[in-house]
Order: sequence, then C-alpha cells, then structure tokens
Amino acid sequence: MNYRIIEHKNIWFAISGALFVVAAAGLLAFGLKFGIDFTGGSLLEVKFAGQRPNTEEVSDKLKDSNLSGLSIQPAGENNIVLRFQESGKEKHDEVISKLNGLVGEKGESAVEEIRYDSVGPSIGVELKRKAILAIFWVLIAIVIYISIAFSKVSKPVASWKFGLSALIAMFHDVIITVGVFAILGKYFGVEINTPFVAATLTVLGYSVHDTIVVFDRIR
Repeated sequence: MNYRIIEHKNIWFAISGALFVVAAAGLLAFGLKFGIDFTGGSLLEVKFAGQRPNTEEVSDKLKDSNLSGLSIQPAGENNIVLRFQESGKEKHDEVISKLNGLVGEKGESAVEEIRYDSVGPSIGVELKRKAILAIFWVLIAIVIYISIAFSKVSKPVASWKFGLSALIAMFHDVIITVGVFAILGKYFGVEINTPFVAATLTVLGYSVHDTIVVFDRIR
C-alpha cells in the first residue's frame, strides 16, 4: 500500500502548525525552568536507610538552615532530591547532618548520599551565555553551508530561498522541542541543564540534514 503523503499535505501542515502554536504559546507563557547548571546552586540526592520522611518533615528540619529556593522532591522508594541556591561544603555538611538527625539513627549514618552537584552563580550565568552563543554560531554556520552548497542551483529557484526554507524548518523543529520542555517544566518540574543544549544542537543537525536531503532531490 502506497500512502500518498503529498496529496494529504494539508493534514500534515495542520498537525505541524498546531504543534508549533502550542509549543510557542507554552514557551512564551511559561518560559524554561533552568536547572542549577544555569542558575547556580546545589542539587543533593540522598537515600534513607529506613522509611523516608515526608516533605513537610524535611522542610521543617531544614528551616533553620535558611536555604534559598529550597525544593524537596521524592524520588524512587526511599530517595529525596533537594535543590537550593546555596553552594559550598559547609552548607552541604549542614544539610546532611540535619537529615541524619531527622531519622535519629545511632552508630551509623541515617542517610546515604547518592549524588551532589554544586555550581556557583557566576559559573551558571557564564554557562547560559556560552550555550546561547553555541546555538547562534551553529545557525550561522548552517546558513553559510547551505548558501555555498546551493549557490549554483539552476533557476527558477534562487539559492537564497533554499537557505531561508532551511532556517524556517530549523526554527519550527527547535521551537516545538523547546516548547515541550517549557510545558513539562511548568507542570512536571522538568529542568533544563547543559545536556539540553547538546540535545538542541542535535535537533538542529538532524533538521538541516533532512532538509538538505529534500533540497538535493528537488535540485
């Protein structure tokens, strides 16, 4: 069975347009939820040896520590993930000590540290700036490449139209991807960190690759 995609192009245009509008609206309305890689702060995941305390108990125990932007999220069966703006060994040790005191076990540590990531505010700002610059220069490089690759395309299609079409396709694909993460960040607390930048660049790469393949067939 041969499905004639072009004959039903209006359906695919409608689906594509709807996805783009929803994603763009989510991005404009909610923005992105940046992780500690970009905002600076600490992420601490611990595992409780016994029954995990609820988030209210953990919050009350850490109230005296004056942790800015404290976020407490259960993970798995006995784990919790803590996010807060402060960084440094002293604050880390203080939090671990209070979590041990919350359980009150004697003779051994009440909690097991699973992971700890800490990024200073200045480093977070620098990472965000470099991430934006990386995406910008990739776009410039792609436009230059397409302009050169299709500079000798015969009429009636001018070479600049291929470049413009590729930019529109990349913009479409990236906005949908980023918009989905904006919605996930709003309703499910999904944060974006440096791996997200690599993923976005990958989307750009595959998008321009597919576009060039189509252009080559047209040529």
